[in-house]
Amino acid sequence: MKNLYKTLLLALPFFAACSKDSGDGGTPPAETMYYPPTSGTTWETKTVASLGWNQSAIQPLKDYLLQKHSKSFMILVNGRIVMEEYFDGHTASTSWPWNSAGKTLVTASTGIAQQEGLVNINTKVSQYLGAGWTSAPLLKENLITLRHLLTMTSGLNDSTNLVTTGNLTYMADAGTRWSYHNVFQKLMDVVAAASGQDFETYFNAKLKSKLGMDGFWNNGLIFKVYHSNTRSMARFGILALNKGKWENEQVLNENFFNESINTSQSINPSYGYLWWLNGKSSSMLPGGQTVYPGTLVPNAPADMYSAMGAEDQRIYVIPSKKMVVIRMGDASDPANPNFALSGFDNALWEKINAVIN
Repeated sequence: MKNLYKTLLLALPFFAACSKDSGDGGTPPAETMYYPPTSGTTWETKTVASLGWNQSAIQPLKDYLLQKHSKSFMILVNGRIVMEEYFDGHTASTSWPWNSAGKTLVTASTGIAQQEGLVNINTKVSQYLGAGWTSAPLLKENLITLRHLLTMTSGLNDSTNLVTTGNLTYMADAGTRWSYHNVFQKLMDVVAAASGQDFETYFNAKLKSKLGMDGFWNNGLIFKVYHSNTRSMARFGILALNKGKWENEQVLNENFFNESINTSQSINPSYGYLWWLNGKSSSMLPGGQTVYPGTLVPNAPADMYSAMGAEDQRIYVIPSKKMVVIRMGDASDPANPNFALSGFDNALWEKINAVIN
């Protein structure tokens, strides 16, 4: 009995350690967030089997992506790659345009400029760009703040997406009308003016290099478009999943990021600061003033927020699942290319749900 008592005493530290490592109730500890190194190609992965997902639904998802003209697709959980697929000659190193999904890069850059004291989003745009940056009457131009550009409520004419002074005419007072418009790119001019350097130089130093992204801003026919490989898009998705944090650095102020992914005005509940928001009571879409009842993507998780670009460029971020989903490619429906949201989103999430649920 004495020897048995001694054995139990010696075993106590072992049992205590096991209890500490296993978490509450003896369950495994929560998996830590993974941030891929900012240089090299190393990136941790997880298997579909380890997550208990439906492996038989993987091929139908891949078939659908190929059928819908996708070039690449990724699913990440806690920053680790679970699926990474390339189609039609596209590779891991191929650059592809983000289109309007890149608006969220401008949001992040504006937020960083604000935390550095260079700008204030509640300040009128003309303080940074000077009077006459629009063709609106001066009194109306002075109503437009950086926040209005972030929320698509500038009130400027949306009949053309070509952003020139002559096209930026008055339509409504700032803050009274939501309209999807490329005038957001004036934020790039604001950041450039406030920082004393061109926007891409500022972006590269404050965001791109910190995340280890590749890519470049290219002058498109209508506005500047960011191009990168798929993994760089995923890196930004990981930053977004972690509310602006990358490893031990809060690259983008968390309060600003939280503002970005919550309803930013009372007109379109499904829009933040250039981010699209799921799970809201109604939404408005590019190119019109119709209010549609119901959530943006019914098949997707309600807490999802998304960067959405023309021809179905997508970053879906789902905090409740610690998940980021990336899609790049040509338009899912070439006959009806879209500016942002399309029916493709709901159909794609039906396929994704078959895998993850």
